[in-house]
Amino acid sequence: MKPGSKLKSAVCDTEVMVIRCGEGTIECGGAPMGDAKPETPDTLSPDHSGGTLMGKRYVDANGTFELLCVKPGKGSLAVSGVALSIKDAKPLPASD
Repeated sequence: MKPGSKLKSAVCDTEVMVIRCGEGTIECGGAPMGDAKPETPDTLSPDHSGGTLMGKRYVDANGTFELLCVKPGKGSLAVSGVALSIKDAKPLPASD
């Protein structure tokens, strides 16, 4: 997987674009994401049903992974079972 790749969830409508990636499996709703959406969706895990928001960037604690949500869904994003969080916006410098 490389930056610019588009991944689709196997359990919901979520689609993400990879901005930065490292070693690990990108998951949504408790199931690995792939290049294509499966014919029959898997079951959404209740532990991973926090949802994704359109246009938000999701990162891991180390900053190794960064994903941009291009289509929202019911599943939450994780890497190898570790949940990703929404990236905070950088504060703008004060203009005096």
